[in-house]
Amino acid sequence: MEKEDKIHDLIIIGAGPAGLGASIYASRYKLDHIVIGEELGGQVIAATEIENWAGEKSISGEELMKKMLDQVKGLGGQVIQSSVERVEKKEDNFLVYSGGETYNTKTIIFALGMKPRKMNIPGEDGFIGKGVSYCATCDATFFKDKKVAVVGGGDAAAMAAVHLSDFAKKVYLLHREEITWNPARQEEMKSHPKIELILSEDVTKVRGSDRVEGLVCVSAGEERDLEVEGIFIEIGSVPGVALVKQLGVEIDDQNYIKVDGAQMTNIDGIWAAGDATTGSNKFRQIITASAEGAVAAGSIYKKLNL
Repeated sequence: MEKEDKIHDLIIIGAGPAGLGASIYASRYKLDHIVIGEELGGQVIAATEIENWAGEKSISGEELMKKMLDQVKGLGGQVIQSSVERVEKKEDNFLVYSGGETYNTKTIIFALGMKPRKMNIPGEDGFIGKGVSYCATCDATFFKDKKVAVVGGGDAAAMAAVHLSDFAKKVYLLHREEITWNPARQEEMKSHPKIELILSEDVTKVRGSDRVEGLVCVSAGEERDLEVEGIFIEIGSVPGVALVKQLGVEIDDQNYIKVDGAQMTNIDGIWAAGDATTGSNKFRQIITASAEGAVAAGSIYKKLNL
């Protein structure tokens, strides 16, 4: 049977906490479903330490997502690591195009998560993978005994700086005047022997030839050139909503997918869960993303079995 001929009850697009949480409950509801995700585990993989997941005093993002994936597969869920190019409505069903295959489904849960926010400055895109990174956990080992910079003033930036300090010989943490990291990190940042805090009004350029050689920032009203070989950008994330826009799914003025209490969108047959939605008052936590996936799966079960 061709994949397009087989009609699934549900296809979950996204393999982060929301998508995996949805799969766990879809399996318990005996829904014929598959999970398609380009990055298994989503952005959580990059977290070096998670201390707010119920039942785990402290766990890395990689370990937590491995546990969730193992549970999904143990319950019979099929996980396909691939990107989804597009989704089309076909009569009462949907066609999902991914990795050269076409899948047919009655319903969809979009668990698209967030994408790293870019600075959109000269040199940034050209040096991605050549010194510019959005994931300290992924790339820290490439900068052993080198000077690096972290841009951002939140907890993610602070955690990235600390993690990088285990490898790099010097870490510059560039932040604006208003910082949002946990107050408990303040002393750690100030007293760390490898981390230097720089109050920066703006970062204006990434420079280099074949690889990053430095960045230009504005500090105390004056332009400053920092010689670094790595730049880690931690200035937040934006929702990944390109796929849903093709289908006419309603989004709000901040590009979040609008959902109701059952995680349903305005399009019949389409649900959404996790960080890219307006669910849980945009709380954007692992535990709420997973719960929203469960709610969406339960809602689909009720719809298909009415």
